[in-house]
Amino acid sequence: MSEANAQKHSFQAEVAQLLHLVTHSLYSNPEIFLRELISNASDACDKLRFEGINHPEYYENDPELHVRVTLDEENKRIIISDNGIGLTEAEAIEHLGTIAKSGTKDFMSKLSGDQKADAQLIGQFGVGFYSGFIVADKITVESRRAGVDASQGVRWVSQGTGEFETETIDKPSRGTDIILHLREDATEYLNRFKVKQIINKYSDHISLPIEMPKQVWQQEEAAEGEEAKPGQYVTTDEWEAINSASALWTRNKSEVTEEQYQEFYKNLTHDFANPLAWAHNRVEGSTEYTQLLYIPSKAPSNIFTREAKAGIKLYVKRVFIMDDADNLIPNYLRFVQGIVDSADLPLNVSRELLQESRDVKTIREGNARRILTMLDGLAKSEDEKDQDNFKTFYREFASVLKEGLGEDVANRERILKLLRFATSNNDDVSTSLSDYKARMKEGQKAIYYVTAESLNAAKNSPQLELFKKKDIEVLLMTERVDEWAMEFVHEFDGTALQNVAKGAVDLGDLQDAEEKQALEQAAEEFKPVVEQLSSSLKDKTQEVRVTTRLVDSPACLVTPEGQLSPQLLRMLKDAGQAVPESKPILEINPSHPLVKKLQGSSQFDDLANVIFDQAVIAEGGLPEDPAEYVKRINNLLLA
Repeated sequence: MSEANAQKHSFQAEVAQLLHLVTHSLYSNPEIFLRELISNASDACDKLRFEGINHPEYYENDPELHVRVTLDEENKRIIISDNGIGLTEAEAIEHLGTIAKSGTKDFMSKLSGDQKADAQLIGQFGVGFYSGFIVADKITVESRRAGVDASQGVRWVSQGTGEFETETIDKPSRGTDIILHLREDATEYLNRFKVKQIINKYSDHISLPIEMPKQVWQQEEAAEGEEAKPGQYVTTDEWEAINSASALWTRNKSEVTEEQYQEFYKNLTHDFANPLAWAHNRVEGSTEYTQLLYIPSKAPSNIFTREAKAGIKLYVKRVFIMDDADNLIPNYLRFVQGIVDSADLPLNVSRELLQESRDVKTIREGNARRILTMLDGLAKSEDEKDQDNFKTFYREFASVLKEGLGEDVANRERILKLLRFATSNNDDVSTSLSDYKARMKEGQKAIYYVTAESLNAAKNSPQLELFKKKDIEVLLMTERVDEWAMEFVHEFDGTALQNVAKGAVDLGDLQDAEEKQALEQAAEEFKPVVEQLSSSLKDKTQEVRVTTRLVDSPACLVTPEGQLSPQLLRMLKDAGQAVPESKPILEINPSHPLVKKLQGSSQFDDLANVIFDQAVIAEGGLPEDPAEYVKRINNLLLA
């Protein structure tokens, strides 16, 4: 490298940390480097295909895209080349020296100490290039971006330590050459048979030809009377494709094995774990397209952030158009990975046009139906593996799926059938709404549920006391999304859903006349106390009333019909959103000693406020004025 031209750069701190990890720890599956680098080369060719739609001159005089692998045994090097989009010097510095957004810190936080599992995270977090340092003690990258002059090539060199160097070079051909200078303990990757085997295993389904120099058998002729001389393979100047080079999704399902589907998924997503399920279909009708959709086995760390992207790649007539085509999948299914290849969309389609296209709407709706059908099949399957896969799916993605209750009215009932909950009778998150309905008591007219911020908070909610006493099962909804999602759900399969913490409790035929009469008598007896409580707590409550809902607790808070619950209000506040003014209803238990103590108490105001604040705490909240709450408690203790 020319000293005059070379420029030294420091790696981003997280990259340096990652490189140390790669070169010192992740040796359990070293062959991943080849898959990652070939995948990156294929992506570069896809990007040229896309940009070449509007800039055909980018192809220069080399229109046939390919990836090439050369084994240089003499110099102990592997060279992986592509004639794709290439890099400018600025892009080389940015893409190879930093990891913007891709989450190196997230990558580090996911490390488990298990080398095999940790190695599998490399591609998943977009840091696959650095896997080259598993086998190389030096990497040289030579690249030129399509459309720029041959004199504007770049050479990037690093030994995997804290620095890298770049310089401007002449590079007649566009694209990128990655030159791996192998470690002494990695020369096995100069074996042609081994390299072909790895490529066939991991990269066979890349739709570009992956080429290696062709070898021919050469038999040296022996002179007359001499013994035959041994022959050998000789490398020629010709190239031969060593992969099938046909897009897997274009094949008939009957021609593709389960292992091929799994390997294609891994190549597509850089995920080393097998997918939980997949659907491959050619859809014909008003809109023609092919879909190959996968359910991953692990949620990405950024699934609830603004950086979360849909994992759908869009092709038009087998030409790659764009990554992260979020218009092709509803947002609540953004965890799905896969390919959509349209026969109808124009090659120059933009994200803006996707938003307005009727064809895209049809594809999005078709993808949603197909995914929900696939999940329903897992949920209903009697196969043990399918059941385990559904449990894994639910653990990883249920929170995202529930967003669909508010976003996808057409499929709301189908989503509801997939949901599973713990109940007041069973801590396992395994009860479906259909299961619950089948267990409803005779005379029960609603599906009862309670929302809370944890399983323990839900199980110990004061609102459940009457239901426990009468052995009425209640669904326990403990994810933050539940509170929001259930605002859109009013019934399931013709049966009303009722939040036990909203409105007056009415068990209908499950409450006998004697209980209703007792409530009326208590309401009359405690009318003066209720009126005094209403006055004392007028700034905190909308209403105070006597209830039969409580058995062991003195009081509880109830959300008036049509208002937001305390949990949802807290969620909105935490998100920095403005919240409407809302006051809860305070329901009191007339048989509780603390409530009875209110009658004629000289410390009525202190006791009333303590009872209210304790009801707030029981719901997972905090008193509005904790110091004042402590002061009132102390006054009552010292009285």
